[in-house]
Amino acid sequence: MVDFSWEVRSPLDRALVAGPYGAQGDAGVSLTEIRNVGLVQLMARRGKASEMAKAAKAQFGVVAPETPKAVGASDATLIWSGPDQFFVLSKGGKHTMEALLPGFAGSASLSDQSHARALISVSGDKARAMLAKLSSIDLHPEVFAVGAAAATSMDHTSVTLWRGKDRADGQAVFNLLVFATFAESLWHTMLDSAAEYGVTIGHFEELA
Repeated sequence: MVDFSWEVRSPLDRALVAGPYGAQGDAGVSLTEIRNVGLVQLMARRGKASEMAKAAKAQFGVVAPETPKAVGASDATLIWSGPDQFFVLSKGGKHTMEALLPGFAGSASLSDQSHARALISVSGDKARAMLAKLSSIDLHPEVFAVGAAAATSMDHTSVTLWRGKDRADGQAVFNLLVFATFAESLWHTMLDSAAEYGVTIGHFEELA
């Protein structure tokens, strides 16, 4: 019998080449993949939305998003993904589906999405200009403030988009979750869209 083992690999393992790309000079866009995260989707069972909300407050100490936004807890980010549903994003998979099940028993259905999605962070002074080529969402800071979220599409690919905390230099940060099977295609599209501004490409092995 042949021995084998499953090796978890990033869906961008082949496509992501760290370093500069596109126009030379100061890069206007930074594209970064965040790896080794835990991602669990919670969906309220029929008639149980209020119970799920109470369970979320007890579990995370914050009110789960009921509208398109992302809410930061001490050790997780809760991201709206549709009516009566949200993602739990955690560093290193701290909040696994197994760990969450007892607290949400009877009120929500849980699905582990940790290896089903890719997490990409976009920042830089040309980030909005690049994203505007791919999405119809208005990302103006007065409209799409820190914590705003949307379930939308980019280049015909479904994504969950939200604005994270600004960088230390004041630049906005946009995060997006994309299905793993479409991640490589969207990555190349984003690179093409950002090339004229210059791009810095990289990845982090875990959430900051």
